[in-house]
Amino acid sequence: MATIKALSLAILLTAAPLGLWGQQSNTVAAVAAPISSSANAGAARSGDDRPALQQRNPRYQVQRDDILNISFPLSPELNQSVTVQPDGYINLQNVGSVYIQGMTVPEVVLALKKTYAQTLHDPIIDVDLKDFQRPYFVAMGQVGKPGQYDLRYDMTVTEAIGVAGGFMPTAKTQVFLYHRVNNEWAEVKELKLKDMLNGKSISEDAHVMPGDMIFVPEKAITKFRKYVPYGIGTGAYVPY
Repeated sequence: MATIKALSLAILLTAAPLGLWGQQSNTVAAVAAPISSSANAGAARSGDDRPALQQRNPRYQVQRDDILNISFPLSPELNQSVTVQPDGYINLQNVGSVYIQGMTVPEVVLALKKTYAQTLHDPIIDVDLKDFQRPYFVAMGQVGKPGQYDLRYDMTVTEAIGVAGGFMPTAKTQVFLYHRVNNEWAEVKELKLKDMLNGKSISEDAHVMPGDMIFVPEKAITKFRKYVPYGIGTGAYVPY
């Protein structure tokens, strides 16, 4: 039975619009299939292999197509605006290309100082994000309008499902929330919304974070992995 459930889930996700997943390197692509036994997930659930949690208030990491303003207070002739290329590099005056994708702004500043130290003595550099990828969430499965949505304000899972068109008639009130805890792993939380929809346990409605995916299954899933690997370079939650 578990195998049939896994196959059904895989078919459902394969049928989703694939163009959505390639828009951003960090866009969610697919969920891990439910597991057939606790033994198969032993490694993923063991204390030794449990992923380290992300810091509480992580800094934004520079992505492709972001635009940065770089200024040199002591050398204004080098002031420039650059766009992160598809390969993660930016092209700089006088020093060539530097890879910055995945860095925070303070890390970009350090990388640029190191690079410009070849031509400037103790360079002072300021970096500001001019344009960047807006926070988003993804809703998949049995919702009215599956897809990617802007996360414009503090939103709960039930509110996000409403934005995505609400539950389909075939949907279960069981919901899975996928949240990246670091660059390699995502945490999976099961939410049972039946009580919440009836006005009970409202405080248990989880808040959606940037990059989260909400999955509403057609059939109830009883066993699943608490952590699933995040496919680096593919922007996908992949089976373990």
